[in-house]
Amino acid sequence: MNRGDERCETPTILRKQRRSLIKRSIPYYWMLLPGVLFVLLFNYLPLYGYKIAFQKFVPVKGFFGEQQWRGLYYFNFIMKSSDFQNAFRNTITISFTKLIFMAIAAILFSILLNEVQNSKIKRTVQTVVYFPHFLSWIILSYVFIDILSIDGMMNRFLGIFGIEPIFFLGSNKWFPTTLVVTDVWKEFGFNSIVYLAAITSIDPSLYESAVIDGASRFKQTIHITLPGILPTIMLVTLLNIGGVMNANFDQVYNLYSPTVYASGDVLDTLIYRIGLVQTNYSMSTAVSLFKSVVSMGMVGTCYYLAYRFAGYRIF
Repeated sequence: MNRGDERCETPTILRKQRRSLIKRSIPYYWMLLPGVLFVLLFNYLPLYGYKIAFQKFVPVKGFFGEQQWRGLYYFNFIMKSSDFQNAFRNTITISFTKLIFMAIAAILFSILLNEVQNSKIKRTVQTVVYFPHFLSWIILSYVFIDILSIDGMMNRFLGIFGIEPIFFLGSNKWFPTTLVVTDVWKEFGFNSIVYLAAITSIDPSLYESAVIDGASRFKQTIHITLPGILPTIMLVTLLNIGGVMNANFDQVYNLYSPTVYASGDVLDTLIYRIGLVQTNYSMSTAVSLFKSVVSMGMVGTCYYLAYRFAGYRIF
């Protein structure tokens, strides 16, 4: 067989291999289909509804009825609205504060837990700390409202030291701090799983060499553990930055009240009040679209930074 015949047969062989691979992959495609349909139905199909942000939407006319187009009117209105500006500022401030303290708590906990040698104690601590992640904020809100009330457990404890009662859930000074502390308490244990996995992947010989050189546990943590998990810290932090526009609606909605709108109102709660309480669907859709566009830009930027500095990529 000459080289010309070999060139002719090569594409044919490659096509047969592709067809064989596709046939073997068909069961996996069928398994993937429900998830794809779910994403299309609940994530992409509703994007058509964003046209409401550019209309004076009248529910009586129906979603597909003829509506009056208003262009960018609602966007110009919300940009000048003090409620929107306040909610946007609170969203950024609360989300970034949560992000910073959540990372610190999760990293410290994972390092400390990794030092525990007794497996039973280690598993017990993990179970106790992970458990709050699986509780709904609807349940936890009642618990915290009772604990943080004027005559609740926390103020009774502070009273032992002569501290005046603090209205944690009704004071604009204390409410953002309460949101951050309660969210970190609920989620830091579950978030530490990633860091624990990163710590276990560090080469044990590095610690053995450090012990031979006389390094203490603290120096081992500073010079081996933290540098070893630094790429993971960067990756997790960058990916979490993409979601700062979501300030945990469940938590804020179940804990806040009109008295703390100035410090606790976020974009999601503002959208809820404008859309479902005031029934101003066009305005609420405009706020939601603004939030989605900003979030999309932040997610894209964070994924680029994660690839640039941590080597993370989806495709």
